[in-house]
Amino acid sequence: MDFEIVAEGLAFPEGPVWMLDGSVIVVEIAAGRITRAHPDGRKETVAEPGGGPNGLAIGPDGALYVCNNGGFSWSGQEQGMLIPGGAGDDYTTGRIERIDLATGKVERLYDKCDGVRLSGPNDIVFDDKGGFWFTDLGKHRNHAHEAGGLFYAKPDGSSIRCAVSGPNMNGVGLSPDGRTVYTALTNERLLLAFDIISEGEVAPSPLPALPGRVVTSFPGRVLLDSLAVAADGTVCVATLVEAPGIAQVNPTTGAYDIVGFPDLLTTNIAFGGADLQDAWVCLSTTGKLAKCRWDRPGLKLAHYA
Repeated sequence: MDFEIVAEGLAFPEGPVWMLDGSVIVVEIAAGRITRAHPDGRKETVAEPGGGPNGLAIGPDGALYVCNNGGFSWSGQEQGMLIPGGAGDDYTTGRIERIDLATGKVERLYDKCDGVRLSGPNDIVFDDKGGFWFTDLGKHRNHAHEAGGLFYAKPDGSSIRCAVSGPNMNGVGLSPDGRTVYTALTNERLLLAFDIISEGEVAPSPLPALPGRVVTSFPGRVLLDSLAVAADGTVCVATLVEAPGIAQVNPTTGAYDIVGFPDLLTTNIAFGGADLQDAWVCLSTTGKLAKCRWDRPGLKLAHYA
C-alpha cells in the first residue's frame, strides 16, 4: 500500500486519535509523552503523564482519556529500533488518566478495580452512553506475569468494573451497532468477540477459563496488537513480527487479509478525514506515523462533534 510519513522521531508511537482540525494525537510510550502531529509536520507536546501512556480516546466532555501501562523496559536501540519488554525500573502501577487538552493537566481516574491494582491498561473505546471499555495487557515482572482483562468505567471516576478477568488483552473496539466488543490477545494470536448484555457486562462463556468467542486466529508468530473497526464492521487489527501490518477481519466468517507495512511492530490504526477513509498507522519501532488511503471508511467514533 502507498503511504506517506507524516511524523517521525517519535519514541514508540501508539494510540492514534484523529482530531477534527486535521491533526493526529499519539502517545510516545518510551518518552511518557503525548504528542500532537499537525498536518504541516509540526509536533506539539500535549502532556507528559510519565509511565507508559498507551491507548487514547476522546470522551464525551472533549477531554483525552489515556490507558497508561505504567512503563516498559526497552531494548533494540543498537539496531535502530525500540522494542518494549517487561515492567520498567520506575514502574509503580497501571492507571487510567484524563487529560485536559487546553491545559495539559493530567488527572488520575483509576488505578484499581475492586481493590486490585491495574497492571497495564492498553487500549480504550467509548460507547454512545458515555462509558468506556478498556483492556489490560497485564505485566511481565521478573519471573512473574500479572493477569489483565477487559474493563468498563465511567469518565467521571465514579465507577469501574471488570467484565472479563484473566486474559492479557491488547486492542479493543466496538461493532457498529454497539452490541459486540472485540479484543485481541497478543501472544495467543486470537481475535475475540463478546456479546454485550448490559452496560459494562458481557455474556458469560461456557468455560470461564476460555472467555469470549473466537472470531479468527493467526498462525505462527503473527502476534496481535491494537485494533479499530470499519464502518462495515470489518475489524482492522494490527499484526506484528512475522507479517507486520493491519489485518482486515470479516467478523462473521473470520476470513482476513493483511495489508503489510514495513515495521516489525506495526501497532495501531486510526481513521479520519471527511470521509473517514484516511488512515494513520503507527510504525512503532522506527518511531514513525504513516498516512494512507484505506479501501473502506472507518467507523465514526462516539463523542466527536
